[in-house]
Amino acid sequence: MTAPKLILATHNQGKLRELRELLRGQVPGLDVDTDVLDAGAIQAPDVAETGVTFAENALLKARAVAAFSGVLAVADDSGLAVDVLGGAPGIFSARWAGRHGDDEANLALLLAQLADIGTGHRSARFVCAAALAGPDAALDVVEEGTLEGTLLHQPRGEGGFGYDPILVPQGLEKSCAELTAKEKNAISHRGNAFRALLPHLVKALS
Repeated sequence: MTAPKLILATHNQGKLRELRELLRGQVPGLDVDTDVLDAGAIQAPDVAETGVTFAENALLKARAVAAFSGVLAVADDSGLAVDVLGGAPGIFSARWAGRHGDDEANLALLLAQLADIGTGHRSARFVCAAALAGPDAALDVVEEGTLEGTLLHQPRGEGGFGYDPILVPQGLEKSCAELTAKEKNAISHRGNAFRALLPHLVKALS
C-alpha cells in the first residue's frame, strides 16, 4: 500500500463521506481514494474531546492523529448551537442524550426540550471547526464555518446524519437531510470550514 499523504482524523462514516467529497479535486496531486486514509484504517485510538470549544477539540484530534501516524492530519469538531438553549448542545452535540453518537436519541431529546418553542424562536446553527496538524507540531491551523437555520418540530429527510433532519438552512425549505450531498456540501458548516482550510493544506502538501 502506498504511504498516505493525509489522515482524516475521524471514525464517523458520515463525516468521512463528506470530507472525502470536499477534498476531491481540490488539492493538486492528492488522490482522495489512494492518498487519504481515515483514523480507523490506521487503527488510531479515539481521542478524548476534553476541550471546551469546537476549535480546541478539533486541534486535539488532529494533533493526536498526526503524532500517531507521522503524516498530516485533518480533524473537525462540529455540532448544533440552539439560540433558545444558550448555544447548547454545542460541543456536547454528539452525546447530548448521554451516549456518544446516538443520533436518534439525541434528536428525540432535543425535540422534547424544544416542544413548547414556536417556529419563530427556533433559530439555530451548525458550527464546525476544522484543524490541520503535522507530526512535528510545527503546523497548527484551525478554520471555522457555520450554517444558519431554523429547527423543525419533527425530523424530515433520509440523508445526512446527526441533526441534519431537523435543521432547515436559511433561505431554503428543505432540511439538511433532504438536500443532495452536493447541495449540502455547497453550504454546510463543514464545507465552509474545510474550504477555508484548503489553502493551508495545499501549502503543507506542496
